[in-house]
Amino acid sequence: MREIALDTETTGLDPFAGHRVIEIGCVEMFNRIRTGNSFQAYINPKRDVPEEAFRVHGISNAFLADKPVFADIAKGFVEFIGDSKLVIHNAQFDLKFINYELNLLDIKQIHNDRAIDTMLIARRKFPGAPAKLDALCKRFNIDLSARTKHGALLDSELLADVYLELMGGRQETLSFEEDKSTVKIEVQKVAKPVIPARSFPASEIEITAHQAFMKKVKNPIWELESN
Repeated sequence: MREIALDTETTGLDPFAGHRVIEIGCVEMFNRIRTGNSFQAYINPKRDVPEEAFRVHGISNAFLADKPVFADIAKGFVEFIGDSKLVIHNAQFDLKFINYELNLLDIKQIHNDRAIDTMLIARRKFPGAPAKLDALCKRFNIDLSARTKHGALLDSELLADVYLELMGGRQETLSFEEDKSTVKIEVQKVAKPVIPARSFPASEIEITAHQAFMKKVKNPIWELESN
């Protein structure tokens, strides 16, 4: 089962207010385990990065100046995700931005049904507890030392590990090997006395009673077989 953990970084909170995607990170998983394959792209938004956004992800205007625009990375992104399910933390936010960019290029948008929202899963599983990605990493003892700033690829890697834990974690391998341990049972042989066969001839009374009973039996089998 192929799934893609996905995250974005943006210039703000709303694409319809002029904000754009500036980084996409994707991490491939098979059976909820990271394969090592990933897709990552920085994107020139053709606008400034507000200071408040820069403080979150540390991606500056100067850094993005020579990066490709979304149109240049769109094909590679769409091919990488294919038709796989997308594991996203707060899927509504990321899909809103990605679909906005895809729509500008007349590329088929990503349907909400493809998204597995780990934030919603966490809220159902741990009601009342913090459901942010870093809080879940701490809950599951996932190393956060590299996360000094938000970053789409790093957050996708962390998200893949969080998703695995939310869905039950790594199960211990089941062993169906034969138990080779043996139990020694000592059997004591007891000598039994030999009882010789004895003959018990029927008495005259028993013979008479048997003959009287046989006369009462109708259509006995032994007569049918003899016929």
